[in-house]
Amino acid sequence: MHETRDLSALFPQQSPAPSPDTALALLDHERVLDVSGVDATRFLQGQLTCDVAALATGGSILGARCNPKGRMQSSFRLLKLSDERYLLAMDAPLLEPQQADLAKYAVFFKVQLNDCTEQWVRLGLWGPQAADASAAVDLGQNADEADAGLAVALSHDVMELWVPADRAREIINALTDKAQPVALNAWQLRLIRLGIGQVRSQTRESFIPQMLNLQQLGGVSFKKGCYTGQEIVARMQYLGKLKRRMYRLTWAGDSLPEPATPIIDGNSGQAVGEVVTAARSDECIELLAVLQNEAAQLATLSVSDISKPALELATLPYEEQMAAEAAGE
Repeated sequence: MHETRDLSALFPQQSPAPSPDTALALLDHERVLDVSGVDATRFLQGQLTCDVAALATGGSILGARCNPKGRMQSSFRLLKLSDERYLLAMDAPLLEPQQADLAKYAVFFKVQLNDCTEQWVRLGLWGPQAADASAAVDLGQNADEADAGLAVALSHDVMELWVPADRAREIINALTDKAQPVALNAWQLRLIRLGIGQVRSQTRESFIPQMLNLQQLGGVSFKKGCYTGQEIVARMQYLGKLKRRMYRLTWAGDSLPEPATPIIDGNSGQAVGEVVTAARSDECIELLAVLQNEAAQLATLSVSDISKPALELATLPYEEQMAAEAAGE
């Protein structure tokens, strides 16, 4: 492990309260899979839910890799460096099993799969001065400048920075002129508020993509053709009725619930969902959870066997879009 992996010392274990306007977090909870070779685009197009072939060089997209039953083995942010090289950032414990499963198919293509985590440092940057902070450290905006690092926009004031490991300390020190270092929890809270869920090791092969609202985030293509699990995913979109999907909730509890923690209806005592991810805000715990649609509005939802306080439903940024689409069915 080279020197730049000691960067965690530059970031607090707990974020300050109140949260800073512009913040910087070290995304060391994920690992990066490098898929390269002359067949890289064709190979990934037949394996992933997102439309790899339509992605511009230097662009990024959310996506998932499903098993033949349409259940997600991993979800990730995919970054295209060239037609022959892609990077996929996913929950750290999932990289090894995902790489092993993809390797079964890679033998039929001119493509290589490698864990390149040590080559990159990924940072989350958000807030009103995020764009200025990124510009000040001269990060590239396209793959031709990848050696200098890349800035990937998630929303108007939220971005991921992909930084070559040998430049990481220099770039972090420069960014802190405009952004305050915070704990990873703060970044996870930001993603929760954007409605971006993630497959974790505890929820591997638990969800189909629509259960994590991945189609709302551009992570599922229904036009690109076949990929592993595509038949199940497409059937649910066009012929089925999705009975469970991801919601955002708030909770005034004390302990942070782990992914896959059951969500219980206090009246019936039955499990009606499970936690996807959770993080602390200044006031409470916020979480994303996959719930039965008919149970989402209940006032008696609780985390596992903790009956009080009850969970409260919160909004997602794409809630109106989902409601409009549902009304149009």
